[in-house]
Amino acid sequence: MKLFLGILAYARKYLRYALLNVGFNILSILFSLFSLGMVIPFLSLLFGTQKLVTEKPDFALSADAIENWFSYIMMQFVANADGVIYNEGRSKGLMVIVTFIIITFFLKNITRYLAQYFIAPLRNGIVHDLRERIYKKILVLPLSYYSDERKGDIMARISGDVQEVEWAILNSLEVVFREPFSIIVFLGSLFILSPQLTLFALILLPVSGLIIGQIAKSLRKNSVELQDATGQMMVMSEETLAGIQVIKAFDAGNIFFQKFRELNYFLRKLNNQIIRKRDLASPMSEFLGSVVMAALIWFGGKMVLDSANGLSAATFIAYIAIFSQIIAPAKAFSSATYYIQKGIASAERINGILDAEESITDRPDAIAISGFEHEIVFKNVGFSYSQTEVLKGISFSIKKGETVALVGPSGAGKSSVTNLLCRFYDLSSGALTIDGNEISHLRQASLCKLISLVPQHSILFNDTIFNNISLGKPDATQAEVEKAAEIANAAEFIETLPNKYHTNIGDNGNKLSGGQRQRICIARAILNNPPILVLDEATSSLDTESERLVQDALNKMLSGRTALIIAHRLSTVQHADRIIVLNEGVIAEEGNHTQLMQQNGIYRKMIEMQGLL
Repeated sequence: MKLFLGILAYARKYLRYALLNVGFNILSILFSLFSLGMVIPFLSLLFGTQKLVTEKPDFALSADAIENWFSYIMMQFVANADGVIYNEGRSKGLMVIVTFIIITFFLKNITRYLAQYFIAPLRNGIVHDLRERIYKKILVLPLSYYSDERKGDIMARISGDVQEVEWAILNSLEVVFREPFSIIVFLGSLFILSPQLTLFALILLPVSGLIIGQIAKSLRKNSVELQDATGQMMVMSEETLAGIQVIKAFDAGNIFFQKFRELNYFLRKLNNQIIRKRDLASPMSEFLGSVVMAALIWFGGKMVLDSANGLSAATFIAYIAIFSQIIAPAKAFSSATYYIQKGIASAERINGILDAEESITDRPDAIAISGFEHEIVFKNVGFSYSQTEVLKGISFSIKKGETVALVGPSGAGKSSVTNLLCRFYDLSSGALTIDGNEISHLRQASLCKLISLVPQHSILFNDTIFNNISLGKPDATQAEVEKAAEIANAAEFIETLPNKYHTNIGDNGNKLSGGQRQRICIARAILNNPPILVLDEATSSLDTESERLVQDALNKMLSGRTALIIAHRLSTVQHADRIIVLNEGVIAEEGNHTQLMQQNGIYRKMIEMQGLL
């Protein structure tokens, strides 16, 4: 229930629509009640048992008082001046009743439509806000969250689970807003007609409610399993598409198909259970309602036969007609309970994202930094990831205008250093400062303006080349984008494309070669024109010729700038001001190329292995 109320909390923004929906629902229910109430004068008139009430009665909430009111109104149409009912008057009264029924049914349905009309923007508004909040949360969650979660499962929550909440919970809002009012109004009218009979009905109704509730509870458990399994299928599908080349190369199609087949069978079995339990709601509630109705007919019939109870046949029939109207909303409400329980299972998975900790956030006293003037200092920096210590108290500095290269074997902690500098993660220990300011004390927006990153794996978006290059500077001109592309040695191949800079490059730039993709990433960093550059294997995807041209361009761009470069190809960092060799999370060697070669240590061995002597 807490999760359901949490979803409804989004409705505060659309309160006026909710109030309009409730208002028109109440009117619709009242018009329905009035139309059913006409059963009493209709039957009395039809069977000649019409009461002779010629004087205006006092109003009271009782069956006799209401019947007297109807009789008094009917007397105006069916009786002459002497108060005698005549045959032509009966026909006239019958026409009045039929006309009143038509009018009330028309008003009932028009108000019913208006209630649905105003619930639509409420329902769709909640879905809109929920999707927006989830996407915004995805953008601010730290990288550590995505390292621990499966991408396919996150995608399943964004798409499938949100859609399930929309269909299961929000489509039930109309029922939740309307049917309780229906039940209350109809029950109130039943108490007026016969308190004794209504109390008897209330003894029976909770029994059916408990039975339906138990089935709904088991449905929620199955729904959680279903959504988790759907997430696993999304993960498997995403991994299959990403690794289809490897799957084919190793003839592993049958292995993957068998895994998919088992998961798909499990999904089918779960869906069958859920659908059967959900479909049980309607016939179960209808059967239980009919049992209650039969008991009422028996109990009420005895009251009519016992004239001492004062329940007339016409009133009893009207009572049954009104009580029958409770069955429909009760049935709808029980069905909605099933859907809501199913939707709550999805809401729980969505909350797994919404409630995730935003560990990388701005402090209340965070400051904005407009430029870089002096140096970056790593002081006894330690960093652990998933209980594994990656960096072990490293210390070094990067002065303004200096180019520092990080080299070392895979897993030495090089990328962790750049992740800490970009504040994708927070330190486990030690301090990292920029111009004397602790990095965690800086506003993230200002830090992003200081640093541009070219990642090891080129990351592009399904958009035009122009929009990919201008990602960090959306107001860039065509000339600025072209200049950045020229420096990155990308202008030549861009000019050969059908729409040049406005060519769509596909999913992650799959319409381009690896080298072309990386040059677009370099152009993006160049356009951003930051004081600090972080190049994580920036030339790793380039062929020898492109690497030479881009490296020359980077050398010109790096002149007078501050740069932290990670490289496995040591030929690209030999001219760095300082080279730091990391090994198993510690600084093993430090110096320029010449100094490190003289030490005959790890760096020299790496140079020899790459045949650069």
